[in-house]
Amino acid sequence: MEYLIDSTRYILMGCTVTLKLFFITLILSLPLGFICAMGKASSWRTVRVLMDSYTSVVRGTPLLLQIFFVYYGLPIIIPGLRLERFNAAALTFILNYGAYFTEIFRSGIQSIDRGQYEASRVLGMSYTQTMIRIVLPQTIKRVLPTIANEAITLVKDTALIVVLGIGDILRNSKEIVARDFTISPFVIAALIYLGMNYLLVLFFNRMEKRYSVYE
Repeated sequence: MEYLIDSTRYILMGCTVTLKLFFITLILSLPLGFICAMGKASSWRTVRVLMDSYTSVVRGTPLLLQIFFVYYGLPIIIPGLRLERFNAAALTFILNYGAYFTEIFRSGIQSIDRGQYEASRVLGMSYTQTMIRIVLPQTIKRVLPTIANEAITLVKDTALIVVLGIGDILRNSKEIVARDFTISPFVIAALIYLGMNYLLVLFFNRMEKRYSVYE
């Protein structure tokens, strides 16, 4: 029992890194996705092409490859640039999830009936007021389940930073496995990931109920 407690305590030390990466990615990639979604709806062709290229490249290549590219490739392309391991991972995750959230928000915004835009103009609302008061509340309600799925995937994807030698949950559990030749640390790590995702499911379920007023 003492061995399990000590192992769990050490693995939980990696939660700090995992949660830090999770929240930084979510907090920054969501607004990035929304801004890029608005860019894809822009009347400027150049902006649309740039946004389409960004989402196509990021969504069409593996996240692991992107981590390697940012950490090892960017210093070659930009001499003198050297990102810390965690900063490289955070930048990669923000850009990666920003691309997915771009498509999520784009589809959500486009699902709003055009008649609501016209009605808001009749009422004298500006474009900004229409987006804030009419479009965004409905969009958030419609895309919440998809965002919840992406958030759950993000928790699991944070384990990929083990390739950079960052001490997250998975790396700490691997160290114990390599030292003691037992799989119990992997079971503990799995339970921690399951617990984190369970809390996320509860949070997003409450969010969906809150926005159900817009149905």
